[in-house]
Amino acid sequence: MKKLISLLLILCFVLTFAACGEEAANQEKPATEAATEATTELAVMSYAEYMAAEVDTLVCIEAYVQATQSWWDNKITVYAQDQDGAYFIYELACSEEDAAKMVPGTKIRVTGDKAEWSGEIEIMNATFQFVEAEPFIAEAEDVTALLGTDEIAAKQNMKVKFTGLTVEKIAYTNDEPGDDIYVTLGYNGASYDFCVERYRTDPETEVYKTACELKEGDVVDVEGFLYWYEGINPHITAITVAQ
Repeated sequence: MKKLISLLLILCFVLTFAACGEEAANQEKPATEAATEATTELAVMSYAEYMAAEVDTLVCIEAYVQATQSWWDNKITVYAQDQDGAYFIYELACSEEDAAKMVPGTKIRVTGDKAEWSGEIEIMNATFQFVEAEPFIAEAEDVTALLGTDEIAAKQNMKVKFTGLTVEKIAYTNDEPGDDIYVTLGYNGASYDFCVERYRTDPETEVYKTACELKEGDVVDVEGFLYWYEGINPHITAITVAQ
């Protein structure tokens, strides 16, 4: 009987030690590993499934980096796209080392909350992992003919271009160069607000310098990502002034 009690006591001790060890291992597990496990638990959505998902629900997508904004505080904002549509991933949790790998064409799997802000559909509070794949870099789609139509909303966050627009107004945050530049462009009698986002194209870039030199009446072609803020508000990445 004493032997049986001793064996039971030993078994209880072993089980308790194993449970404590498992708990400690979980507590010590790196955040990136935990994020990877969370990412793989949710099925990857197609672009159509992502767009059909309710706001404030958890989503998981795979797409290719097209551009990023500046990395800071272990976060990076990503413009991503696949063959069916595009995604704006706001302040994605990311180390500085991984941010350096976020080059155009890189495939990533992202899990986070689907959100909407002033009409912009985006992913927030997200984690990611790199996915091995052949690079994909989207061609800018000419959507000039869609200006002023409801159809342009389907192109949200995609890499796009506009041709033959007329400069109507240039404005700066804090009324001086160095921060975002707001460019109002006219087409077919209507005005549209564009933005040179300094965290994407800072004052040292060619597009920023070109935007600073624009004058009212200039006719321009522009490329960028079709961001949304109370209507289209593309983030410009290239400007060509007609000669």
